[in-house]
Amino acid sequence: MTGHRISARIAAVSPSATLAVDAKAKALQAQGESVIAFGAGEPDFPTPEHIVAAAEVACRDPRSHKYTPTAGLPELREALVVKTRRDSGLEVAASQILVTNGGKQAIANSFATLCDPGDEVLVLAPYWTTYPEVIVLAGGVPVVIATTPERGFRAGVEQLEAALTDCTKVLLFVSPSNPTGAVYPRHEIEAVGRWAAGHGLWVITDEIYEHLVYGGAEHHSMPVLVPELADRCIVVNGVAKTYAMTGWRVGWMIGPTDVVVAATNLQSHQTSNVANVSQRAALAAVSGDLAAVAEMRRAFDRRRLVMHAMLNEIDGVSCVLPDGAFYAFPSVQGLFGRDIRGRRSSSSAELAELAIDEAKVAVVPGEAFGAPGYFRMSYALGDDDLVEGVSRLAKLFGDAG
Repeated sequence: MTGHRISARIAAVSPSATLAVDAKAKALQAQGESVIAFGAGEPDFPTPEHIVAAAEVACRDPRSHKYTPTAGLPELREALVVKTRRDSGLEVAASQILVTNGGKQAIANSFATLCDPGDEVLVLAPYWTTYPEVIVLAGGVPVVIATTPERGFRAGVEQLEAALTDCTKVLLFVSPSNPTGAVYPRHEIEAVGRWAAGHGLWVITDEIYEHLVYGGAEHHSMPVLVPELADRCIVVNGVAKTYAMTGWRVGWMIGPTDVVVAATNLQSHQTSNVANVSQRAALAAVSGDLAAVAEMRRAFDRRRLVMHAMLNEIDGVSCVLPDGAFYAFPSVQGLFGRDIRGRRSSSSAELAELAIDEAKVAVVPGEAFGAPGYFRMSYALGDDDLVEGVSRLAKLFGDAG
């Protein structure tokens, strides 16, 4: 017998850092510890009642107990056509939509469908921790382009041009951004989209935070602003963030029909259809109004302002005001080398360990997002917990010598 027990391809996959931090926090809470968790990216609100009620009805419907089309319930795909037109102005047909097990599968399907071995994908850092992993699994090569807080964690065309090679096939574009909360203004999206179209690149644009923008920021869908890109663009979305449905696992990808058919063929061998009860719940969600997300957005807006102000009051911490999603992304590099409770840290990963050990505060270190020196901190948690958690960090880091 030859070879290793685990294939090299799978052995190279790192566990999700965000889920790992959340699991550690929950394990400590189960032991009776008072842990404040800023790790998981999920709203603290329950799924709206009318959505839950639709799922209850679906549970009792024998049609929900059987296989359904891999691409999704026909009525859900039709509803997503209407929802997409309403929310972003993008006109698509139901045949261009594949319903997936969360946005994660939509992203994985997209890269698996587009990438051949050696194809390069431009990835803007800080990036969501899953993106590079699924690109590599698809045979692609992530080409990471760093952004800076001075420019609002947004990349310009000149940076993209500098990273372009003959092997570049895909640009991954995310606005609003996880983990930074960056939101690209209309003119920058147009410029990036036209650049990609001019080079014949594919664009995968993740729009799952489309409704979570604040202040004067606005969300714009790239294929709407740059119609000539539409035939080489995949839009990824889902119900998780907008409707507080992270656990229901319903996402979708929208793209050219041939790409969606190919991705559907792939999914038919991986997972078949998404759970029918979840699809019925998603149908109720996307067919309804946006009142629930408006309520959540008001709460998130309040919390982001509180968190931003409190973090910037900590000596050694600097935070850009996020314009979207529900994360702050503070720099903690000013704390490196300081004596804090008898420990000196030289990385955000070490500081995150210190925070959970000494203050019982869970954060995700920037290393997970291709940006060492930062924390990602979700403000999708209760107001009191948010204030308590940041206060604990202020006290901990205030002990620095």
